[in-house]
Amino acid sequence: MASGGLQLLGFVLAFIGWIGIIISTALPQWKMSSYAGDNIVTAQAIYEGLWMSCVMQSTGQMQCKVYDSLLKLEGSLQATRALMVAGILLGLIAIFVAVTGMKCMKCMEDDEVKKMRMAVFGGVIFLIAGFAVLVATSWYGHRVAQDFYNPFTPINTRYEFGQALFIGWAAASLTILGGAFLCCSCPRRETSYPPTRAYPKSAPSAGKDYV
Repeated sequence: MASGGLQLLGFVLAFIGWIGIIISTALPQWKMSSYAGDNIVTAQAIYEGLWMSCVMQSTGQMQCKVYDSLLKLEGSLQATRALMVAGILLGLIAIFVAVTGMKCMKCMEDDEVKKMRMAVFGGVIFLIAGFAVLVATSWYGHRVAQDFYNPFTPINTRYEFGQALFIGWAAASLTILGGAFLCCSCPRRETSYPPTRAYPKSAPSAGKDYV
């Protein structure tokens, strides 16, 4: 029962993390214009994401523009895109694999060993997906911080971390944690010893009295 609860907890955490990965990938707020230092606060905020750039007016109206050409994008942005999409696809595969191995599901009931292996395999795929997203978000965040502290970067073109980046970090952590719980949900095999054979006790031989 304990392993079943740990298995369910791991699946729920990983599933929530997978939803967060999708949200983070779709949001345009991966980095936002910075107003630190002597930068003048304007009536608009600029956001940039993986797929589009947006401008938020002081009235609350947002205008977004999808990036025109894939070939014009930086290599780091293309790599971040690829890692995030790979994380989403791997998470989808992990969901189907882990559901097959869940104890609360009735499929593969005739083979408990294979069922447990499927749950562990799903946890491993969740781990790979989480680490892919963690690398993508950390790499993107490192580039933003590097440009921010670069003295040659103009003040009015500096950016800070956006909300989507924090969502991506949290989603990657939940996915990794859930995958680890799924991997640990497999109960240890107990060492079985062969039953001891009961040997019949030999009856004491009746002695004969000789005169």
